Amino acid sequence: MTVFSGNTVSGRLALVLAMVAAPLAAAPQAPATRPPAVEPAAEGAAPQGKISIPSDVQIFGKNDPNHRKATVIVNGEIVTGTDVDQRLALIVAANGGKVAPEEMDRLRLQVLRNLMDETLQIQEAKANKIEVSDEEVDQAYARVAQQNFSQNPKAMDAYLARIGSSPASLKRQIRGELAWQRLLRRNVQPFVNVSQSEVNEMLDRLKAAKGTEEYRIGEIFLSATPESKTAVFENAKKIIDQLRQGGSFVAYARQYSEASTAAVGGDLGWIRLAQLPTELQTAARELSPGQLVGPIDVRGGFDILYMIDKRQVLTADPRDAVLSLKQISINFPTNTTEADATRKAAEFAAAMKGAHGCGQVDGVAQRIGAQVVANDQVKARDLPGPLQTTMLNMSLGETSPPFGSIKEGVRVLMLCGRDDPKAANGPNFEELMTQMEDDRVNKRAQLYLRDLRRDAIIDYD
Repeated sequence: MTVFSGNTVSGRLALVLAMVAAPLAAAPQAPATRPPAVEPAAEGAAPQGKISIPSDVQIFGKNDPNHRKATVIVNGEIVTGTDVDQRLALIVAANGGKVAPEEMDRLRLQVLRNLMDETLQIQEAKANKIEVSDEEVDQAYARVAQQNFSQNPKAMDAYLARIGSSPASLKRQIRGELAWQRLLRRNVQPFVNVSQSEVNEMLDRLKAAKGTEEYRIGEIFLSATPESKTAVFENAKKIIDQLRQGGSFVAYARQYSEASTAAVGGDLGWIRLAQLPTELQTAARELSPGQLVGPIDVRGGFDILYMIDKRQVLTADPRDAVLSLKQISINFPTNTTEADATRKAAEFAAAMKGAHGCGQVDGVAQRIGAQVVANDQVKARDLPGPLQTTMLNMSLGETSPPFGSIKEGVRVLMLCGRDDPKAANGPNFEELMTQMEDDRVNKRAQLYLRDLRRDAIIDYD
């Protein structure tokens, strides 16, 4: 499955905090695909062949990976138990601390594997004389703190310490991301080519698909053999339970998914259902934004799908309209009963309907003791789902039904203006070529990392 997006390789720094908070607002991340079951052997590697395993396996001696200590030495570099604990704390924080004990055990092993990959990436960059200075890491850390938390680095340091992590842990992740990006730009990107005819063919396909539905989907893929199928299925169900209890899909995809889209939080980007395997098409078609489905039995394992959003190809999305709104609200006195609140809310709604537009609403609000707040830069898609539909169907000067609670008071929104989005033209030739090149770079990167794992010298403590 091949999917395209607008981010360059250098744009992936925003992913470093995917396990701490929601991903940064950006264009869909450049997705990738699961690596094939068999790839050509790298130069100097052992020849590829069928691995023969008898059905009546007998284990000689004890070797339970679930009881290993966290410390591991990767090509002479130590990854400590503290490293694992601090990185794990980031993920636990992303899930509001709601991680079951049995989930923590699996998560810890996955974090260890991720740290081992990160170590290999940093080592390979250094072997290629690619350095990332402390100053560059500090600057990136400050940007992450500001963009994700509206905090300065000192406040970010305190937050990380409070959740049981550390600035050093996050900075190491940033260093790994930067080093790997630069390595790919030098050793992979120059050797990736996309022809003009390929780009023109894709542009023609996009134009032919105008008006058809596109879906932005997240996936978590767990591989399974016939022998491990039952256990993997049960693990997938536990992951879904955690996600439905408020777990971060991006964090779980990065930690558990065995598809290469794990690097971008499981984001497949914008796709058409025809690009998915048949079993996934059927499941995804029934989803609304924000819904999950799975585990879905697919070739090689199980998939969990998350519907991020829907849209129509090359068609303006009404939810991208920019609204000019006034919010009018009233508060209830302490000990207000539900009956009194309902009566006052009805009176408030009637008064608002008689306001006759945004020009007079301030005066009406003053007479009834209501507060008014104005905002002329509200995107319809940023409103809660039920309010989106309501506001997009309203005319200028109309108000929404009252909403709120006895504790927080009641409010209505009045529509004062609306700027509709322009029709989407889709990517131009240069943008699409960049997207296709990024996709191929990501695939090569997965093969590169696979070779590093195969050649690594690993010692467990």
